[in-house]
Amino acid sequence: MFHSSICSASSENFPMALSGFEGFEKRLELHFSGDDPVIGIGLRQLHFQSIEEVLHEVQCTVVSAVGNQYFDAYVLSESSLFVYPTKIIIKTCGTTQLLKSIRPLLLLACQVGLSLSQCKYTRGSFIFPKAQPYPHTSFKEEVIYLEENIPSHLCYRKASVMPSILTSHSWHVFVASNESHDDLPDGSFTLEVCMTELDRVLARKFFRRPDDGKTGDTAGKEMTEATGIGGINENALICDFAFDPCGYSMNGVDGDRYSTIHVTPEDGFSYGSFECVGSVYDGRDGIARTLKKVVQVFRPGTVSVAATTSSSHEVWTVVASAVEQLGMKRRSCTADEFPAAGSVVFQTFTPRRK
Repeated sequence: MFHSSICSASSENFPMALSGFEGFEKRLELHFSGDDPVIGIGLRQLHFQSIEEVLHEVQCTVVSAVGNQYFDAYVLSESSLFVYPTKIIIKTCGTTQLLKSIRPLLLLACQVGLSLSQCKYTRGSFIFPKAQPYPHTSFKEEVIYLEENIPSHLCYRKASVMPSILTSHSWHVFVASNESHDDLPDGSFTLEVCMTELDRVLARKFFRRPDDGKTGDTAGKEMTEATGIGGINENALICDFAFDPCGYSMNGVDGDRYSTIHVTPEDGFSYGSFECVGSVYDGRDGIARTLKKVVQVFRPGTVSVAATTSSSHEVWTVVASAVEQLGMKRRSCTADEFPAAGSVVFQTFTPRRK
């Protein structure tokens, strides 16, 4: 378990799509329950070596990390990992094999007296789908793999592809739970924001100068300040990392909440993502202000936002209003309900035509 802002290492070189790097992440969220007498620690008592072994199966490594009294946040060579006492969120990009983490994670959880109660997998549409290895060759294959590798007691299951008018932007969701009802804290939400065609001037700030002599941590902090990312949530403790020759990742830690940003800046397939968790009780202004800051930083050509909420509160209307105030127009909106995960609303935006 991590207790401080620590640890950086050089990332390994893992396979990359021949046509370019795949920015769109795969995201896996696992919830656990059990009779652990030290439930306040739970999964956080796992040895770092055990976590590294899981990540090796996925084909990524830890490059930086930070922790507080609530959870541990790891910046990976291919995105991020968050470990709470009874919850794990792992998202990876490139040609990683994220779903191969399921079996080893379930075994590790069992060792600390926890069993899986909910599994949620989400992703956007890959830019380079043909470069993805098994089991990520198609959403159908991913669902089959998930079905075969999660316990049978998670009997409430649903898979859905949420389309948009932009054929290159669809949202893929799989949820399995041992409860049919919504058991998330009332009012909580998760925003997953995917941005493509980033502003070219901004994207250049995520390239490092050759032989700059800086560590990934030092270069990352400079990028955070130079791009305005540090101002998105000024209360967050930021753990950032810059890759060589380009690319950037950041985890923000604010109490028991996380936020994360990942950037692939190359021309032709530039991509940036932002994810955060929050509560509708923070108010409409808080949600809108954060989202506006994100879009203003990256100035993307296309924005897609998946909002998952456990309550009837219409977070998606706040999302739409905030993004449209920045000169973009909503092109599509799709909604669906999932067992124990609540409602998911997927929206896409592009600049208004003059």
